[in-house]
Amino acid sequence: MASESQRTILAALDLSEASGAVLRQVGVLAGALRARVWLLHVAEPDPEFVGREVDPQVMRDDLAHEYRREHKELQGLSQELRDAGVESTALLVQGPTAEKILEEAERLEADLIVIGSYGRGGVRRLLFGSTSEDVLQSANVPVLVVPTHEQALNRESG
Repeated sequence: MASESQRTILAALDLSEASGAVLRQVGVLAGALRARVWLLHVAEPDPEFVGREVDPQVMRDDLAHEYRREHKELQGLSQELRDAGVESTALLVQGPTAEKILEEAERLEADLIVIGSYGRGGVRRLLFGSTSEDVLQSANVPVLVVPTHEQALNRESG
């Protein structure tokens, strides 16, 4: 755990439009707790190139371009927090999303994990699982799940 004088918040962002709701909550919490924030985006793992007709090097180049774009976007969000007076660092990692969120929370000695809930229905959850649910079930620290599905975002703006 971080020292009593400064807490550490790990905020997992998927870089969708809904990430703004998570970022706003993190800003409020970090200000109130005088916490340091790590903004984490977990990028897709390297795809399997076997059996593809497209040149693997072209695919790797496209993937590298996407990682650079995501990192730049994450850096911009971190700068927004810093501009608001919150100590913030951007972190882009690659791998299975829930697993990486939990690993980084432990490595950074996070006091709190903040993650969005995207309000997906039962069939999709059965097929793909829920990152926020996986993190909630396995985290060793408190987890704040911010509702980011359309109805919650409409309530927030209205």
